[in-house]
Amino acid sequence: LKICTACKLVRYCSVKCQKDHRSKHKRACKKRVAELRDEILFQQPESSNFGDCPICCLPHPIDRTNLSCHATVMSCCGKIICVGCNRANQIREIEESLQQICPFCRYLVPETVEEADKLLMRRVEANDPLSLVEVGKQCGIEGDNAGAFKYWTKAAELGDAEAHFCLFILYHDGKAVEKDRKKAVYHLEHSAIAGHHYARYNLGCIDQNTGRIERAVK
Repeated sequence: LKICTACKLVRYCSVKCQKDHRSKHKRACKKRVAELRDEILFQQPESSNFGDCPICCLPHPIDRTNLSCHATVMSCCGKIICVGCNRANQIREIEESLQQICPFCRYLVPETVEEADKLLMRRVEANDPLSLVEVGKQCGIEGDNAGAFKYWTKAAELGDAEAHFCLFILYHDGKAVEKDRKKAVYHLEHSAIAGHHYARYNLGCIDQNTGRIERAVK
């Protein structure tokens, strides 16, 4: 039997049967799809969108504004290393008079900004989501919102929560794209599902402003 791919509630004997029943099933199907979406949306994520340090496996702080104070993004491998593991590696290098290397992939740490940028672009060419987001942010700082949109769209296709949140801002503010509330909320929801706490907060604000207080509290 052919199952309705949207709501998963009804089974049909043929495509014709499904088309004939569509007009009667449409309203119930739409309601069930919204319920399934909410079940996913309101599940508690296992961790934040930053994940865990790949060395000590401890979770990174959820505040993205202070992430640079607690972790280092490695341009060579795109991993986020916590400050403790990074510091331990630096102490070992000093005590043993070793060259500075990445504590995860063991690649030599670039000595100049130009070298770091080249490594970052290599990660971009390899479709690394974190690197795509970082290059997109650099474009945004330089005023190239169209370039930022291109990089963030690619990262969002790869499932990056921060990229979805950045796209929400572009669609909400109408930068590089036309204002589109539906697309803005779509990216905000995907970001929240992936553990982005700012995205979840903004969804709550949107629900509050539309009078859905109980939903906002969730």
